[in-house]
Amino acid sequence: MLNRASTAPAPMLDLDEPPPYGVINPDGASDLLLLCEHALPRIPRRLAHLGLPKSERLRHIGWDIGALSLARDLSARLDAPLFHTGYSRLVVDCNRPLDNPSLIPETSETTAIPGNRDLGASERAERLKTFFHPFHSAISRRLDLRTAASKQTFVVGIHSYTPVYKGVARPWHAGILYAGATEFAGRMMRALAQEEGLVIGDNEPYRIDHDDYTVPVHGDARGLPGLLIEVRHDLISNAQGVAEWAVRLERCLRLSMEAGR
Repeated sequence: MLNRASTAPAPMLDLDEPPPYGVINPDGASDLLLLCEHALPRIPRRLAHLGLPKSERLRHIGWDIGALSLARDLSARLDAPLFHTGYSRLVVDCNRPLDNPSLIPETSETTAIPGNRDLGASERAERLKTFFHPFHSAISRRLDLRTAASKQTFVVGIHSYTPVYKGVARPWHAGILYAGATEFAGRMMRALAQEEGLVIGDNEPYRIDHDDYTVPVHGDARGLPGLLIEVRHDLISNAQGVAEWAVRLERCLRLSMEAGR
């Protein structure tokens, strides 16, 4: 039998590297499905840090600081399923449509990403096959199961944002981002408004639009109430801050879901 060397490309992830996404408490009893699309700053070994120093990889362009810790705490408190990405959004941003230029960004904020420059079609396809599609397929399967079981579902992404963006300070402590789920978002904002001393953004610091994937696809397109919760990352950059916001958001999410049943 003739042996031929394999011409298949090397896999994006080595055998000893973590999987492309993680699932916590998939069968949780809550009506809430939690997502964290910018969970970690990890970059596959094969991509050689995308040509970036550690100082760049670990700042906000690489991940949503504190978001995964907050999402895990909420998952435990609410008995909610949580799906989170396993690699940096600089590798593939799992909250971007497939035709969006920032899906695999060549520049993030003002930082050039050398390892994302001049990618060929096969390289882009390999990243999507490894990271983007498995993550979103897993979410879709879970939502299909919940729908088949006639289980009500609120889809909530947990994110964080920088206190200052391109030199402009952001006055909000947190924001609720939404498109179709105006009633759910309104209940969340009213609940958060009862928290003393907070400034809450209404579709701030961003607005759900053509640059987003999670809410339009997993929420609005399915007729499910979906939104993103954005917390300023300096407020959840340590364990105490995460715990304080987890208690606050648990209370507000319970109130908002109960009122929407």
